[in-house]
Amino acid sequence: MESLKIAATERSPEVDFDFKHGVLSLRGESYPEDASAVFGPIFEALERFLPTVGNREIRVDFDLTYFNSSSAKALMNMFQMLDNSAAGGARIVVSWFFAPDDDTMKEFGEDFSEDLEHVVFNLVAVESAA
Repeated sequence: MESLKIAATERSPEVDFDFKHGVLSLRGESYPEDASAVFGPIFEALERFLPTVGNREIRVDFDLTYFNSSSAKALMNMFQMLDNSAAGGARIVVSWFFAPDDDTMKEFGEDFSEDLEHVVFNLVAVESAA
């Protein structure tokens, strides 16, 4: 399956889904006017990809610095898709990156992880490279 690469905009995250190597990442901020336009292609790609995973390990990195409520809902939908795939035998490892002084993003990661039963969910504090 071909990779999905979408450049970041002022209001939407960079998407880099390397399906061949099993490394999927979202980076940046997400507060689009139309979340379905941003996340629709992501959901479509995951719907095609996840049934083909089998028992492979898939790494999913979330390095978001800000997102709005419609993006939070889309992220939860994405986490549910990943959790369902993990329940079917795939090894899904999610890394939720946040700045050590960003309690809000850390708490969002904790909240998301509580709703997942089958995904390995890592909270990772990282200093900004900037």
